[in-house]
Amino acid sequence: MARIAGVDLPRTKRIEFALGYIYGIGLTAARKILAEAGVDPAIRAGDLTENDIQKIRKIIDSGYKVEGELRREVAMNIKRLRDLGCYRGIRHRKGLPVRGQRTHTNARTRKGPRRGIGRKV
Repeated sequence: MARIAGVDLPRTKRIEFALGYIYGIGLTAARKILAEAGVDPAIRAGDLTENDIQKIRKIIDSGYKVEGELRREVAMNIKRLRDLGCYRGIRHRKGLPVRGQRTHTNARTRKGPRRGIGRKV
């Protein structure tokens, strides 16, 4: 099984889609990485040679922020906004949509399940 950036890639998927399981790598980045490494995007992740895996690993380590490092950076950016007390930080703190979406209706993903008025607890 191919293990890149601390993530086990699914063996049966094509490598261009399997690389998407790594946090911070989407389809476009995966195709760029494979082109740079000279690996066929149609090959299955389980069929990669150790040499191919090393090439991909080297490219990702040298040019991309992925997994823990990227998650930490995103969390620090959100923490900075919350500490500043700016509008976006307040929205993060309250668990409301941050990017200008309406909340009168919808926004259930951020707000959570409905709580009825006069509901017994």
